[in-house]
Amino acid sequence: MASRIPAEERLTNLVVALMATEIGLTKQQILDNVSGYRQRADAGTRSDALEKMFERDKDELRTLGVPIETIGDAADPNDLREARYRIPQAEYDLPSDIDFSAAELAVLRLAGSVWSAESASGDAQSGVRKIRALGIDGDEPIIGFAPRITARDAAFAPLQDAIERCRVVTFDYLKPGEDAPRRRRIRPLALVDYEARWHVYGVDVDAEEDRTFLLSRIVGAVKVSATTFDPALRERAGERALSGLERVAAANSALLEVTPGTEAALRLGRRASSAPQGIHVPFVDLHIFADELASYGPEVRVVEPAALRDAVIDRLRAVVEVHTDQEAS
Repeated sequence: MASRIPAEERLTNLVVALMATEIGLTKQQILDNVSGYRQRADAGTRSDALEKMFERDKDELRTLGVPIETIGDAADPNDLREARYRIPQAEYDLPSDIDFSAAELAVLRLAGSVWSAESASGDAQSGVRKIRALGIDGDEPIIGFAPRITARDAAFAPLQDAIERCRVVTFDYLKPGEDAPRRRRIRPLALVDYEARWHVYGVDVDAEEDRTFLLSRIVGAVKVSATTFDPALRERAGERALSGLERVAAANSALLEVTPGTEAALRLGRRASSAPQGIHVPFVDLHIFADELASYGPEVRVVEPAALRDAVIDRLRAVVEVHTDQEAS
């Protein structure tokens, strides 16, 4: 399990954890709770090796411009045996007199998700991390540390090309629960990143209605036709797409019980509202959200809706069956 947590994802989780605390986290709390360290500890990695890993990670983040603060004992600030670590928001945020419109933030979000660590300088990486601190949720990708968001979907490049050239596209789309994909023909207007997934927004040519499609559900190749459409359709398309997704999320809410101090609490808490029994978290797609919740294992329990709870249970049972089969063989 330890080998399945890439270093860049571990660094992302560390940044999220240190930004989520005002009083700071001790080294032991980090090693026990932050994904990437926790799995290695569970796998039997020695504590001194984990501590060295944390020190290397801390130094690397500071080199990249992330201001990690070390807080010593209140009575003796030089006593760092029980030091706590945090990322102070005041030092991480952009100056208060810098403001961006919703459209500009959408562009910055897209750019920060597409760029890779290799394609941006250290200064650029530091700058975009500060942009992320304007209010974009901490569990969204941070440039240079984007294990969940990439442009690796095969559909991404041809769709982007079709949008730029105003060309109609066709593709096969497989929705959960359907036995076979359906052919779709759309005027693609925008590619948007929402809830750590790429979506294409456009006009369904056959229905003449706006539609949003998840790239990961596109089956086979995207075919770009010679048929063009009016470039004016693309105006503010990204904003319309995100507004539509946000409306869907607002109409769907899950009641969850989450173990405090865990990765799930850090990630889900940033987009949740409190409830008497736990937290309410809005979501767009039940199947995608079930995938995320299942990845947290025992850190999350779905109270409602029942369909989401059943979907998470199905995924956890599938994991158990896979591991049972591997042990039997």
